[in-house]
Amino acid sequence: MTAIRTLLIANRGEIACRILRTARRMGLRTVAVYSDADTNALHIAMADSAVRIGPAPVGESYLKGEAIIAAAKAASADSIHPGYGFLSENPDFAEAVIAAGLTWVGPPPAAIRAMGLKDAAKRLMEKAGVPVVPGYHGDGQALVLLAGKAREIGYPVLIKARAGGGGKGMRRVEHPDDFAEALAGARREAKSAFGDDRVLVEKYVVSPRHIEVQVFGDAHGNVVHLFERDCSAQRRHQKVIEEAPAPGMSRAVRAAMTSAAVKAAQAIGYQGAGTIEFIADGSGPLDPARFWFMEMNTRLQVEHPVTEMVTGVDLVEWQLRVAAGEKLPLAQDDIRLDGHAFEARLYAEDASRGFLPATGALHHLALPSAAHLRIETGVRPGDTVTPFYDPMIAKIVAHGPDRTTALTRLAEALEETQVAGCTVNAGFLAALARDADFAAGRVDTGLIARKQAALTTIPEPAEAQIASAALAASGLYAGGGGDPWDALAGYAHFGAMARRVEIKRGGDSIVASVRIAGAGEAEVAVGGATFSLPLESRGPISPLAGEMSPKATEGVGAPRASHPPLPCRASPPQGGRMANRHPPSAPPASSPCSCAATPSRLRSPIRWSATRTRGLRPAA
Repeated sequence: MTAIRTLLIANRGEIACRILRTARRMGLRTVAVYSDADTNALHIAMADSAVRIGPAPVGESYLKGEAIIAAAKAASADSIHPGYGFLSENPDFAEAVIAAGLTWVGPPPAAIRAMGLKDAAKRLMEKAGVPVVPGYHGDGQALVLLAGKAREIGYPVLIKARAGGGGKGMRRVEHPDDFAEALAGARREAKSAFGDDRVLVEKYVVSPRHIEVQVFGDAHGNVVHLFERDCSAQRRHQKVIEEAPAPGMSRAVRAAMTSAAVKAAQAIGYQGAGTIEFIADGSGPLDPARFWFMEMNTRLQVEHPVTEMVTGVDLVEWQLRVAAGEKLPLAQDDIRLDGHAFEARLYAEDASRGFLPATGALHHLALPSAAHLRIETGVRPGDTVTPFYDPMIAKIVAHGPDRTTALTRLAEALEETQVAGCTVNAGFLAALARDADFAAGRVDTGLIARKQAALTTIPEPAEAQIASAALAASGLYAGGGGDPWDALAGYAHFGAMARRVEIKRGGDSIVASVRIAGAGEAEVAVGGATFSLPLESRGPISPLAGEMSPKATEGVGAPRASHPPLPCRASPPQGGRMANRHPPSAPPASSPCSCAATPSRLRSPIRWSATRTRGLRPAA
């Protein structure tokens, strides 16, 4: 049995912030790591101390296992949580952490290794009696062998890299004449991404649905599932919107799928959080005999919040307790489904230009806030989206008593999202959430590709929107910033002075006339219409990141400035179940905006107390 008192989070961004929230609530001391690109990152402000691990490139920082272990020792950490991505599924790193005398908050290295290669994992699952997609998972890699297997399987087939994930090294092949070229392309991409060009060949499932089951095991032989998530809304094999539970899921299919998932975890002696991913035939209603094992992710998933929202379980807390040697907090019969939840991934990317990644400063960032929403983010207004890391800005999660309500809430939240300074995919996500087929649950992995043109068309802005933009660009404020001249904005001897404002949209110029109409109001004339709009207040800069004071990050284990405890609207979870369903979410934020928007404090929908204990110990 091991006590966890000081946790180092070997990650960055929103997942580091999310882990920090739970660790802090559990009374653990926390240590962040950062690269030169993350010197002022939010996760550093949230941690008790922070350690620099290298330059911006991941290969020189977040992928340097020896630097992370050295940071843990220097900061007197006794455990490491890898988050997801980076080194989270690297069995060599897990073994190095354990060899260094630290607690690894993750599955046993042997389990990671067993599921690390798709071909070996599928052979193992076949032996365990878990249904596997028909295909060739052998060691032979000759073109003539693979092409022959493809003919036996029957076209269309899917060539897949045996290592890695994220759709890299994957090609769909419709005809035998195209197989050789597709194989060469898949191998090149797999070699570049994973250093391994070996592939497997599978039957391509027409109208596939991607459904995964959250599993959890402990060191005492217990394995449970926490129901399923549907991740079929994908773009180029990358998940876009996830939900729990899966639409159209019958009791019979759920029983078969969750039973197979638990069996898969038991086959490798799994401990901690894991996800069993299945491909299901979506050409008709889900069928207990028409789903197959794809792979297992031996870590926490990006989309884990939807499972937390519908079960009331804090999965990170469970990870920490299991790593400390405790039994699972709940038995299978005690885990219940409550309503429906969706998660949308807000990215810095231009959906109208082939989802081209974007970079830039977040001059204005206003994320929605409501009791039924959970916002996970690792950035604040004023932060910069760099080319070094994944350009995720936030995960917007909505819960409701049923699927329709939850989806409506998600769409409304996306439409309320405001970002200036960097192109984001909020409009695309909102369009997908409003799509008739998606709303009806008629979704498979090809839905976005079929409707991409409609989903990414940028609508013409309304004149009211243009007027608001013109007012923001005018530089007129209602005062409040301490400058007495602000009170005279737009003043003239014989009436309010009109100000000509030119704004650009794409290659077009739009001219508007802006003048002060009265106390705190402005009139904006554009396109023959006149709008009366309130002037925004330009107040003083207020603290960022939920009242968390900035701290020095020079050197190793720099101390963090003291911070007030987070206010709490619900009692702390007992036994790993969240008292008010929602686990720790993104911190509130406030910011002065360079585009003249009102600085607004975005209250975290869920507040947790900062109850402290002397460390996390196993139950007696």
